[in-house]
Amino acid sequence: MVKETKFYDLLGVEPTASEQELKKAYRKMALKFHPDKNPDDPQAAEKFKDIGKAYETLANSETRKLYDEHGEEGLSEGGRGRHDAFDIFDMFFGGGGRRRKEGPRKGKDVVHQLEVTLEEMYKGSTRKLALQKNVICSDCSGKGTTKEGAEKDCSACNGTGVFTQIRQMGPMIQQMRSACGQCNQTGKIIDPKFRCPTCNGKKRVREKKILEISVDRGSKDGQKISFYGEGDQEPGLEAGDVIIVLDEKPHKVFKRRHNDLLLNMEITLTEALCGFKRPLKTLDDRTIVLSTLPGEVIKDGEYKSVVGEGMPEHRDPSSRGRLIIKYSVKFPPSDFTSPETLKGIRKLLPKAEKQIIPDEAERRVLHESDGSGLKEDEYEQSAHMGQGVQCRQA
Repeated sequence: MVKETKFYDLLGVEPTASEQELKKAYRKMALKFHPDKNPDDPQAAEKFKDIGKAYETLANSETRKLYDEHGEEGLSEGGRGRHDAFDIFDMFFGGGGRRRKEGPRKGKDVVHQLEVTLEEMYKGSTRKLALQKNVICSDCSGKGTTKEGAEKDCSACNGTGVFTQIRQMGPMIQQMRSACGQCNQTGKIIDPKFRCPTCNGKKRVREKKILEISVDRGSKDGQKISFYGEGDQEPGLEAGDVIIVLDEKPHKVFKRRHNDLLLNMEITLTEALCGFKRPLKTLDDRTIVLSTLPGEVIKDGEYKSVVGEGMPEHRDPSSRGRLIIKYSVKFPPSDFTSPETLKGIRKLLPKAEKQIIPDEAERRVLHESDGSGLKEDEYEQSAHMGQGVQCRQA
């Protein structure tokens, strides 16, 4: 029983969410509330920290169990939450989540999420992404002015870029630092008369850039594609990277589990008992035929697999996973035929086991039930039952 659901609510998932669902939810929420994307929203930074704390807790099986049983209070007893939100973001997206205090030699990375279809991941595709980036102003070479000596230290912050205030509260002395608004934390001021007319003294200008993104065959949800040096440029720093994170769209027919494709197929009782042939359109627009032989009985909920018709292996597309089919047998409605016909059908079917009913037995009526709470994990069972079993392919 989960004591509280605050961390699950922050990520927008249910308490029963799998590890993959947690990762996908974190990616989405962290990108949405990252302070760099919400510079004018002070609440976004706080939300970003809460999202990082929630994911760090729930991604670890031990801390998740502790949180589920004792809530947020139970975490403080074990000294949990050692990483801050930016550290988690950096580990998740490959760095560049914030500027370090010591002053980075490389600018910030820019992270974009790209929604791709399962077909694109199966066949491979090329996508184009238009983005706006900051580049060094070519007219002033990133100086903000064309006149030598026009840039001076900011008098408001003495060239530090921050204000430092000291407050005394009784015996305690508190030191507070805040960003200087006069120089925009740069520590430098340019006389308005000598500012570069192209960049207005900002040293950078906005430029449109088109990136061509190659989605490889067998690419996975959450996979990162990096464009080195294509991030925003800043004077004195190496340009950061643009990192594209692939976001797999749900498919209306297939479900992907690693390199396997899972498919639900409904067949009639006649097909289940007497055999069938069904055409199936693959993700690369081929048509394959799934068939069984007459007399090969397919049970309701049974799994079959076709080796080599799943997703291609990334970096080795000639190797592919399985297509796993779960069969659902559609039974005819009650009173679908006459009692005389039923007697003939009974003769064709295997004889039912004879039941001994005691004289004192009580009769009961069977009612419809939806089987709530009895659903099994489809993939766990498919991986077990589908192993080594193949559908015939005509």
